[in-house]
Amino acid sequence: MSKKFDNWNEVKKTTETIGNIPQFKAREIYHAKIGENIGFEQSGKGDEFVRPVLVLKRLTKEIFFGIPLSTTPRAGSFFYNFEFLAGIQSSALLVQTKLFSSKRLLNKIGMIKKEDFENLRKKLNDLMFDGDFTPPSESAGRPEGNCESIISKNEINSNLEDKKS
Repeated sequence: MSKKFDNWNEVKKTTETIGNIPQFKAREIYHAKIGENIGFEQSGKGDEFVRPVLVLKRLTKEIFFGIPLSTTPRAGSFFYNFEFLAGIQSSALLVQTKLFSSKRLLNKIGMIKKEDFENLRKKLNDLMFDGDFTPPSESAGRPEGNCESIISKNEINSNLEDKKS
């Protein structure tokens, strides 16, 4: 599949100039211009590179932590499945959580239920901070996210001291 980086760059230039941004808050779901991205990073669709994004946490009126959504059902600890539009399953791509500019937001399309939001936050917390996860299936062809080794803080400090010498 051919990537459309040049097209995204033009959309990004006009998106940067947007002055009127929506008032948004946690739990809301917006169409957002998330762009054409590299590797396994989630990209938007269509001419404007749009995808639904769940506002996880508003930091300021200009930035927020968000989670891209998909209508493709996904299993495993990298994902949280829920319904916010009647009869349509959504999958929050927890491993794609990132900082977004509010300039990317287009229109509000819904809101996740409070119970689902709390369950999603717990699952995201478990994924990010407890280290226990179920990797995607081998057939998915995606990286599992495992490290080959863990470097202790003492080893890092020792290496830095060696470089100074």
